[in-house]
Amino acid sequence: MQWFLIVIIAVAFLLLTVVGVYFIVKFQHPDDKNEAWAPKLVVLFGFIMAGATVLLLPLDVANDGTFPGCEGYDTRNCGGLNMELFWDIFYWLIPIWVFFMIPFMTFYYEADDGTLMAGTHLEGKKRSRLASACCYQLVILFVMGLTLGLCYAFLNKSYVPIETYIVPPTVDVPVITINKVIVNSTTGEYASFSKFMLGEFTGQDDRLYQDVSWNSTSEEVIVPVEASTFFAGFMAFIGWFFFAIFGGIGLAALPLDLIMAYVRRPKFMDAGEFAEAQISIRERVNELVSVGELMKLEEDEGKTGAGRKGLFNGLSKDAREQKKTFLDFRRAVYLLEEDIEEFQNCSANYKNYNPLIPYFSLILGVCAVIISLFWLIHIIVYVLPKNPILPFLNTYFKWFDSWFPLFGVLSVAIFTLYLLLCAIKGCFKFGMRVGFVHLHPMKLNKTYMSSFMFNIGLVLLCSLPVVQFCSLAFADYARYTNTLQIMGTQVKYLKFFSFFWKNNVFVYILIIFGALSSLYLICRPRDAGVSSLDLRDRLRSRARSHDE
Repeated sequence: MQWFLIVIIAVAFLLLTVVGVYFIVKFQHPDDKNEAWAPKLVVLFGFIMAGATVLLLPLDVANDGTFPGCEGYDTRNCGGLNMELFWDIFYWLIPIWVFFMIPFMTFYYEADDGTLMAGTHLEGKKRSRLASACCYQLVILFVMGLTLGLCYAFLNKSYVPIETYIVPPTVDVPVITINKVIVNSTTGEYASFSKFMLGEFTGQDDRLYQDVSWNSTSEEVIVPVEASTFFAGFMAFIGWFFFAIFGGIGLAALPLDLIMAYVRRPKFMDAGEFAEAQISIRERVNELVSVGELMKLEEDEGKTGAGRKGLFNGLSKDAREQKKTFLDFRRAVYLLEEDIEEFQNCSANYKNYNPLIPYFSLILGVCAVIISLFWLIHIIVYVLPKNPILPFLNTYFKWFDSWFPLFGVLSVAIFTLYLLLCAIKGCFKFGMRVGFVHLHPMKLNKTYMSSFMFNIGLVLLCSLPVVQFCSLAFADYARYTNTLQIMGTQVKYLKFFSFFWKNNVFVYILIIFGALSSLYLICRPRDAGVSSLDLRDRLRSRARSHDE
């Protein structure tokens, strides 16, 4: 079993590496070809790390109870792998990548040679890209180091509520649940596990104890948490703010966009339609060129003073207006490029366009609709209720495992990775519809490394919330795993953070954003940016106000 799992790990890392290299090569901008090798390595390792973090959950399941002969407490860890060590490694690597490697490489990639901040004794001297990146990175390290250190010093304990039941020796207890300790009155032996550790889930586990007259006591046990586990909980807490919003939007947007790709598939245009579309695109191009020239003139004249001269720029009203105009301009350009590509597929490239792509997108869209609905139902019947109504997906995974043990593990991997894809799609959709958010789309042969690093950072931030959420959502199926012990007990009851997780605050946010996004996207399925005419009028009005 151990060698089998080691082979799976090696194959998974190899596949993640190949896929990561492929994405970088296919999506990178021509300007970055044979350039920016260090940022590319950071992106590649971040991609591997994010995928491996999510896939550690199904690996943990396989190591601790999925395969035949691995059932029951006495055979836990029968796969032979030290999963606690695996999790600790990634608990340390993720904050290092999010707070150090990605920000540093982003600053290094985007830094230009220039002068240091005016007003200092170094004014007029040149600084290299490396020195510029180090200056910004030191600020981030100081802030995050101070925050993590103070939080760990004062919040590094879990307050776990425990109920102890004295059970007669003749009683056979079918289920042991979270925060329950069962003590045999004759032998004095006890077992304390995470959720649904023994026996089959019945949906009546808490009622089982309420319906009998066993003697019980309640207490709160203070458990010191290791630094790696605390940092995992801290990163999960931060990541939940992004995952709850973007993941909820993505659960609705990902299926819809895949289906809309089929609905808006390229169709051959006659001469009249071709001429009309060509004139419309030409007008939009000319309008955006005019907007770009006005923005360049405004920046050259220094009317807004919003140039990037320091870390804390952009606080004035003029600077905020210029930034918003620039973001709207980027959205308009992106949408124009999308329409030009569709126009070319309907005209010049029509014969070369692969007609199977829209149908493949439709199939993926239908699958995405099913997975999103399954997630919604599972959250309602299993995650949110204090006493789960149905095990739902847990039963499905077990049923799959009855055919072949790996089927259930693969299903867990699919449902988990799907949430990460939803977070990325939700972030992009949010950026397209909200004016103050930077846009970082992933386009074939058009993606700069700054967008790569932004998206990888977002994926890493969301990976731990996804793992925590899935470990609790699949608690019945993953009842023997180390991650359930860590995320379901130590992290869940961390001081201060426990309020959000015990009361499912983030899960409710996820559901609310998913429902609102579904209604909004059904009414407005197509992305639409600010009109180029509005942008032009806005710039001209601002220029007149400054002249006056």
